[in-house]
Amino acid sequence: MVVGIQLATPLVALISMTIASLLLIQHWRCIHFNSMKLLIIYTVIGIPIGLLMLKGLYEPAMKLILALILVGFSAYKLAKPKLFHLVDDKLAFLFGIGAGILGGAYNTNGPPVIIYGTLRQWHPEQFRATLQGYFFITGTITVLSHGLVGLWTTSVWFYYIFSLPMVFISIGLGRIFYRQIPINQFDNYVYVFLMVVGIILLFDTLT
Repeated sequence: MVVGIQLATPLVALISMTIASLLLIQHWRCIHFNSMKLLIIYTVIGIPIGLLMLKGLYEPAMKLILALILVGFSAYKLAKPKLFHLVDDKLAFLFGIGAGILGGAYNTNGPPVIIYGTLRQWHPEQFRATLQGYFFITGTITVLSHGLVGLWTTSVWFYYIFSLPMVFISIGLGRIFYRQIPINQFDNYVYVFLMVVGIILLFDTLT
């Protein structure tokens, strides 16, 4: 909403990769490696499609799609609908490609992967570790892809370095909140916040 999507996307990719690498150091032993491997392979297929969208579409259209994704995903998580469960990784390609497209275009590859992990009924620690392992590897690929298509600008690196102190502080605060607030309640706070951001972005795009 402030700096524009072609600056925000590579910036968020760099920050996300930094956060994932720090968290992965602590939890890598709990990773569900087979699922993570398949999701990464299919995400790599989807990333170029997302990059073409980022380079080709007008920014208002990109913002509108992103706003709808944020609102829709937050509503899904808050409603907690009872869905079917996946007993294997046969549908990993569907969620992986979708995540790759969203990751290349907006660096928001999380929703499809989070839904997939929920359907696979991973244990909470396994869920967290697998996501961080996935985000680290796909984040690295996405960051390099952004560099290859010319999205690494002086402004991107300036904002990245400028934001690092707050990133480190936020990780520490997140650990404190994780221990103090019931996880379901904390998740709801996050999704309400995301929904508000999505609505503001939607309003900003349409006005």
